[in-house]
Formats: sequence, structure tokens, C-alpha cells
Amino acid sequence: MTLVLRTTDRTTEPAPALPVLPAGTDPLLQLQYETRPADGPGATRCVSHPHELALGGIPVMCSACRARRDWLLINHGRNVWIRCRCSNQWLEPEISRADFDALIDGPDGTTYPSVEEGLVALGFDGVFAGIYLE
Repeated sequence: MTLVLRTTDRTTEPAPALPVLPAGTDPLLQLQYETRPADGPGATRCVSHPHELALGGIPVMCSACRARRDWLLINHGRNVWIRCRCSNQWLEPEISRADFDALIDGPDGTTYPSVEEGLVALGFDGVFAGIYLE
């Protein structure tokens, strides 16, 4: 499931598409790619990740409830956060924007008027703490 959470009601022209950069390219071009708005200013993109997630071979585990799967990955700018169903959330520097983009299947998704409304609609507001949804 892919969704786009909007933190603004303004409409803007989409940013020009930048090419996908191979590994080892110019750091300035990579920075430009990673800081390019996803869908206009203030856009926050999310993708659910129902399976276990391992970063550098180490399984991700929620420090609050010890969950090991059923994550929401949130991208804003060049940062990616991991959010658990118990509503615990942390910045994950091991996941780059390029990694996040690889998880999104396409531009289609559900749009919510605010981040908070999207979190409630998807069950990542703490209501389903301790529950794995299949």
C-alpha cells in the first residue's frame, strides 16, 4: 500500500523528474535528488511494510513494544522514519530516500488531508498497539 499524506492544501506544479542516479555519482547531484520534494512542498509519503525489516543484517525491533514487523515507513525530504502500530516512531538514518523510493510501486496511492488523519486511517496512531494486522 502506498499513500501520500499532505501537510498543505496548496497545489503546485510537479518538480521536473530527475534521472535515477547510479551508485557512486556526484554527491551534489545525489543531494539534489534526495531533497527534491516528493509531491510538492510539505508532502509526506508513506508505505506499509508488513514483514520483518533488517538493516545491515540486524532485525528492526520497536523499543517500546518489542514488535518485529508491521511497520509504516514515512519519508519527508531526505529523511525516513519507521513507525510502529504502538505509535512509537524514530528517524532511521540507515534507510535513504532512494531506498524508500525503491519500495514504492508507483505514483498511485491514497491521499489524506493531514499526516494525523492518515495515521489514524491506517491504524498507526496507537489504537492497534500490540496487534499485527494481516
